[in-house]
Amino acid sequence: MKKVSREDILSGNLIKTLLVLSVPVIINSFLQTMYNLTDTYWLGKLGTDQLAAINLVTPMQNLIINLGSGITVAGSVLISQYLGAKKDEDAGKMANQIFACALIFSVVFMALCSAGAPLIVKWLGADPSQDLYRYAKIYLQLVMLDMPFLYTVNMYTSIHHAEGDTLTPMLLNLLGICINLVADPLLMVHYNFGAAGAALATVAAKAVPAVIAFVILHNRKHVVYLNLRKLRFEKEKLKQIVKVGIPSAIGGSVQQLGFLILSKSVFAYGKNAMAAYGIGNKVNGIISLPSTGIGSAIAIVVGQNYGANQMPRAQKAVRFSCFMIVGFLFVGGLILSRPFISESIVKIFSDDPEVISMAADFLSVMAFWCFTNGVHDTINGFFKGMGKTTVPMAVDISRLWIFRFGTLYFCQLVLNMGVRSIWYAVVVSNGIAAAILFILYISGVWKKWKRSVK
Repeated sequence: MKKVSREDILSGNLIKTLLVLSVPVIINSFLQTMYNLTDTYWLGKLGTDQLAAINLVTPMQNLIINLGSGITVAGSVLISQYLGAKKDEDAGKMANQIFACALIFSVVFMALCSAGAPLIVKWLGADPSQDLYRYAKIYLQLVMLDMPFLYTVNMYTSIHHAEGDTLTPMLLNLLGICINLVADPLLMVHYNFGAAGAALATVAAKAVPAVIAFVILHNRKHVVYLNLRKLRFEKEKLKQIVKVGIPSAIGGSVQQLGFLILSKSVFAYGKNAMAAYGIGNKVNGIISLPSTGIGSAIAIVVGQNYGANQMPRAQKAVRFSCFMIVGFLFVGGLILSRPFISESIVKIFSDDPEVISMAADFLSVMAFWCFTNGVHDTINGFFKGMGKTTVPMAVDISRLWIFRFGTLYFCQLVLNMGVRSIWYAVVVSNGIAAAILFILYISGVWKKWKRSVK
């Protein structure tokens, strides 16, 4: 594994380039998922209340993260396009603009969300007289302290991905997960902090890598580096950030708002259903890691080749990636959807028979249809690499608010499927969104769009 050069992306072996770019992203995504899985494992040992509490407020945490993700998405896309066009000085200036915007955003929303935690948890349906409310409130207030650290690491990742370096962000995240693996049992179990310990462990696991990332980002040996002392906000570059970043921010945050409402629907079936939903989602996140990695690699390759006016090469990368990842996920999903396998997996995270039964059922359904994620993530990466983030935004908002909730209410009110309505609403909406993106891609409508970087 090594950094992929600009020459590799623009003219090297395409298959090798995609694999070298995607594998560290897959590992990095796995490490990121381990933060949540570690919390889930230890909280499962402490009881269903604390496990359900974190699952209840996690969508709110993700809502804030996704609201600011537009900034980091814009950074990766625009820096990548500038590098492809061989405008390294502009790429460096863009990095400075985006880092400053991300840091301001993270501090503001950290304060707002921490202060509003009691109202948020109550709105989600938790009873203030119950322990679950107290656990959820404390967790949300503490975990939001990691926002500035999280965005520093995310900006480091975006800048290095744009350069074709997916390896060092993976190594930095590995340090974070090692800290989390030690801090979780220490704070949650040994010192008996429970949900609060899970939040503090997450903050510690982000703080150390963030400090290292901040130092590395100022290293002038890199093509793109930060020089905040000379930072001057530039109107044209801020316009580019808004144009590319706002659709991603809106799409991500509106989706997470929908997930919040979906969490309320799950919570209506009880805390066991909430715990099962959380376990199923987190394990499914691991299943989809290869798809996530390929999507990120495609965005990098398309971004630089789009900047260099080499769209046939970008299309070739999309075709190969889609074929490879769909086949892999189809076979893997068939295996993991077997009931005895899915049940064995969820037993790692809970010993409650009702939670195990529901989580295993959810995981089986999700795993069988996970190949649609391959189509979605690949085409999504293509559009994002071009800087056309409005298309993924519109499709993903429709996926949740139209297709998912529509399927949910049909299954609940017409078919009377109970909690299984949630499971099938997820897979049906994912499949429809993937189909729409695929049709938009093969229609060639994107060929008429204007370039983001000139």
